[in-house]
Amino acid sequence: MTDLVHVFRYRVDFHRTTLDDATSGAAEPLCRGRFSEVSGIEATMEPLAITEGGRNWGQVQRAGPTTFATLILKRGMTDDRALWTWFHGVAAGAFAYRLNARVVVLSPGAAPDDGGVLRFEFANCLPVRFKAADLSATSSEIGIEELHLQHEGLTLLGADQP
Repeated sequence: MTDLVHVFRYRVDFHRTTLDDATSGAAEPLCRGRFSEVSGIEATMEPLAITEGGRNWGQVQRAGPTTFATLILKRGMTDDRALWTWFHGVAAGAFAYRLNARVVVLSPGAAPDDGGVLRFEFANCLPVRFKAADLSATSSEIGIEELHLQHEGLTLLGADQP
């Protein structure tokens, strides 16, 4: 029987793939983040219903286009500005500056740099929203910032896959 996956230990890596990396399989790591929450790991396929002549009892279902949910990353505010710099650069006109993202789910006893038990790969991420924490002089909470990403593909890899 397979083990259940714990979802409370994970990390998020961002990397850029260059033309040289595409042939070698390597990628240039740009930044790594510890996020308090990752949501939007979702793909939806919309079926196409086709009515065939002579088939009176129903329609034939075919695979249609796949869409991906917005990936939402939340973390405590720090002085690290790498993700803001990426968002700002794209918003200022660097439209082609895309990064690939990887969410690595770690086992409970694994080291932070471990390969993980599952990896979700997101292709050609585009930052579409950056939200800073609400500021309040009466609050003692940690500020949480959000980064929303659109992407062009989701791949699920196991621990035994490169």
